[in-house]
This record gives sequence, C-alpha cells and structure tokens, in this order.
Amino acid sequence: MTAAVLDKPECSSDNRKMKRKHIWIGAAVFAAALFLFFTAAPSLLAEESSKKENSPAEISRYLQIFEYVFSYVQNHYVDEVDARILYEGALRGMLENLEDPYTSYIDSEDAMRTSLNDTTQGSFGGVGLSIMKPLVSTPEKPAYVEVASPIEGTPGARSGIQAGDLIIEINGTDTSEITMEEVLSHLRGPAGTDVQVLIRRGKAMEFPVTLTRAVIEVPTVKYEMMEGGTGYLRIVEFTPLTPDKVREALQAFAAENFSALILDLRNNPGGLITSVINVADQFLESGTIVSTRSRIPFENRTFSASGGKTEIAPGIPVVVLINKGSASASEILAGALKDHKRAYLVGETTYGKGSVQQVLDLLNNDMMKITVARYYTPSGANIDKQGIPPDLAVSFPELTEDEEKALSELLNTTEIADFVEKNPDLTPQMAETFAKTLQEKYPANLPILKRLVMQEYYRTHTAPLYDLEYDVQLRAAVDLLKQNDIAGLISATKTVQEIQAESPSGGDE
Repeated sequence: MTAAVLDKPECSSDNRKMKRKHIWIGAAVFAAALFLFFTAAPSLLAEESSKKENSPAEISRYLQIFEYVFSYVQNHYVDEVDARILYEGALRGMLENLEDPYTSYIDSEDAMRTSLNDTTQGSFGGVGLSIMKPLVSTPEKPAYVEVASPIEGTPGARSGIQAGDLIIEINGTDTSEITMEEVLSHLRGPAGTDVQVLIRRGKAMEFPVTLTRAVIEVPTVKYEMMEGGTGYLRIVEFTPLTPDKVREALQAFAAENFSALILDLRNNPGGLITSVINVADQFLESGTIVSTRSRIPFENRTFSASGGKTEIAPGIPVVVLINKGSASASEILAGALKDHKRAYLVGETTYGKGSVQQVLDLLNNDMMKITVARYYTPSGANIDKQGIPPDLAVSFPELTEDEEKALSELLNTTEIADFVEKNPDLTPQMAETFAKTLQEKYPANLPILKRLVMQEYYRTHTAPLYDLEYDVQLRAAVDLLKQNDIAGLISATKTVQEIQAESPSGGDE
C-alpha cells in the first residue's frame, strides 16, 4: 500500500505531449464512432436491462459494443489509426472514469511504472517527495500538486517543504494544467541537476525552492535514546528492510533499559503491507492487526499478531506521533496500536488512505494499478478520506496572514542563504541571534525564523534526529510520558470505530 509515489524519470516532453495528443484524438474518434453506433446499430441496443446489477448478458452486450466500435474506427475513420492509440485511450478513459486517484493505466513508457518499481527496489534519482494530484481541475479549485510527505533526508525534506504544501509550478510550468505523469517526469532527472518549484503554503505564502536532484534511497528506520530512558524510533517508510531495522532498534533500547517509547510515524507515506504487519507483530502479543474487505472473496483477509515475536514488554508505555503526512501503512500501524490500547496517539489527524491496490501486468509491458479492497482497523473502522484522529491534538502554531506575507517576502530573497554561506560553522545560538535580526524586518514567530535558518544550514550538513526546541508535537509526547498514569490515559482512549460512530457521518460500515 503506497501513497501516489514520489518522482518520475526524465523523458522527452515533446514526445509525451505528441503521444498524449494522439491518445485524446483516438478517444474523441472513439466517442464519435460510439455515437454513430448508437444511431446506426439499434439492434444491439434494443433490449434494456431491468436490473441494476451487471448481469452476464449486459456485460456481454457492452463488450460487443466495444468490439464493434473498435473495429468500426479501424476500418472507417478517415485516416489510418494505430490500434494501440485506441487501446490506450480506451483503458485510460475506463479507469479514470472510476474517479479513484489510486486506480490508473500505466503504459510501458509511463514514468509511474518506474516509481512503482522504485518503491520496492530501493533507490532512484529525484527530489524525494511523495505527492498527490486531483484528477479534475476547475477554476475554483485548480489541480495543483499536493505534497503528501517529504522523504526523510532527501533534497525535498532538507529544503523545508512540508506535508500539505502545494507545488503550483515546476520550472515555470503550471502544475494544474499537466498530468501526474508529466509532473513526475519534470521532477526526475540526473543526480546533481536542479529543478525549480514554486511552493504555496497557507493562503498567502508563496516562495520558490531550488531542489538539487540526488540519488534517493528508499529509507527505513532511525532511532536514538533520549534523556530519561525514552527511546525515540522514527519509521520513515515501510520497505522490506523495515521490520528487521525496527527489531534492531527495540533490542538496542532494551539493552539500555528504556522505560518508554516514542514511535514517530509523521510524514510516513506508507509502503508494503507485509512490512507493516511484521512491525505491528513486534508490538502486539495477539489479536487482529488489520483486515481487508472486498467483493472478491480471496481479497477478504485478516492479518493477526502471531505471538512470540513481541519485542517490547507490555509495561513499556508507547506514544505514537502522527500528522497529515502519515498515510496508508503508517495508518494501519497507528490504528492497530490505538484499537488494542497499546499506544497513545499525539499530533494531527492522519491522511486517510484506507484502500488496497493491486498492480497487474498487461500487454507490451503495460500495467494497471487498481483498487481491489479497503482495509479496516481491528475495531472495524475504514479510515479512507477520514484518517485517524490523535488522542491528544497538538499542532504547530498557525501563521497569521501578516506572518505568511512576511515569510513569503523573506523566502523570495537570499538573505538566509547568504548568512549561512558566510557562517559555515553555524551554531543554534548564532541562528537565533540572526533570527532576531530578521524579525525586525520580517515580523514573524521567532522559532519559525530560527528554524528556517537552521534548515538552510542542514541542506549541506547532517541534521539532528530531533529538535525538541522547535518540535511542539515531540515535546508534548515527552511531557506526556513524564506523567505517572500514562497507562490510565491509554486505557481510557476510544477505538477508531467508536470515534467514527460518534462523528456526524457515522463512519464507514
């Protein structure tokens, strides 16, 4: 299970535009021929189905129509038409009509194909952003690219791009007017080359960011012991290596007699379902981890903790950090720990991707990615388009409109970059002093200004694993663990299903 993933390889923009033009011409031809068929071949359309469900006879009738139109266009259209153009246009239209952002046709030259391989094979060249894009663009709501999450340690993350940011331009191209494949192909390129993006954050904050492409390795786990005996474990993404890395971290904490654990799932876009199940097995002694439901019988499955693989003692309190960049597999883990009352959730409501995709190989190295099931937490809740709310809501301070304008103005200058370049041995104290100077000219929250300065420094230096001074959500988790009755807090929490039942919509089935 993955969010719509990352970036795409470089390819010829002119060739892709010409090909897309041909596909849409083919689709238009198809539509015209279909209209002709409805007026000229009434014998196939005379019988109306009296049932709402798709009967075998009805399905057979539509297949006959499809075959007839395909053949008619091939034999009667004024110009000779490449059969593959009709095939691609028909498949794209069919799957896009489902209005499911996770279902798509992927041709042999499509950048999306490479990204699917990247997710499971480990590394690629790009900027390190997990992104989404609406299928429909309107004047009221343009289909700009939304950042689902930046990938830890990549150019996208080091530049300060955040979950929820909109990429409204790439190298001067309006992203609302191009397809997801084109977006991804623009972001990909040889390591060491630059791509310029225009970021919109909030209502009035817009600023350019230059990203230097790098070889992106699919990340897994980072961990460190904090003061007071608390283990800090960040799962960046769920890959085949993640369960072993999590086990390594938990065993390292145990060797140092840790007394509490903070599990950071923020900006984790998901990954492999097998990986998250094996990770959850290390936290839960028994019970359901996740179940999938579908109208396809073999897709109805329940995954349970196997017992004997638990790496963390029952008495160790666990706090999980989540935000709107936590999606898919990370939501499975958060939901399982919450429903089993094994952890306390802190932060913001998660992204809300509760569906399961299957990738099928078609002709000529084509692929089709299609949603085949929805997954449910142990309490029976599907979180698609709803997400999982935290037990303790903690958000970063929202910027005022004046602060957005001030920061937008600042980020459209080189003042921070110039300062950092002149101070290669920058310390947090120096950054704070400079932030106070900036605050006189650009009135905004001082910790945010200091954070911007340090982010620029960390573009070329190793960043610390966590920042308690700036990270209000992590600080809240640390404070929470200092309470004597954290177990009582966890036992008093509600399951995801109970929370959904109390919401106005009533949740899913």
